[in-house]
Amino acid sequence: MVSAKWSVGRVAERCGVKISTLHFYEEKGLIQCQRNGGNQRRYKADVIRRISVIKAAQKMGISLKAIKEAFATLPNERTPTVKDWEKLSRYWQAELDNRIDALVRLRDSLTSCIGCGCLSLKKCPLYNKDDKAGGPGPVFLERGAFVNRV
Repeated sequence: MVSAKWSVGRVAERCGVKISTLHFYEEKGLIQCQRNGGNQRRYKADVIRRISVIKAAQKMGISLKAIKEAFATLPNERTPTVKDWEKLSRYWQAELDNRIDALVRLRDSLTSCIGCGCLSLKKCPLYNKDDKAGGPGPVFLERGAFVNRV
């Protein structure tokens, strides 16, 4: 077993996150640590890769729940290989493709709503296309349903 030598402060500094963020990631089951004789957290070096993936995935809008599900496919007993990371990236590809398509549709529909300003028209081309809900459309933004409505 590879010895866990990295302190929480060293990992936080190296990854550009707060120590409390590392504790949060541990609490959520995204990363793991070991404890030394003084009960201090110690990490294996591969935690840096995992934190890098977490940060990149979050920037793409991937939820921590989805990140945890993807990490469950990676080995905990060894440093993930290039093939492991490729598998992980494929895990999110369809979701990201759907988001890209939705953003393109949103961009292409945006000009018809610029004049409104409040997005509360009964026939909103962005959130209530063709008045399918029979009322104001902004609620679709809160529900995330605009992706399928645009």
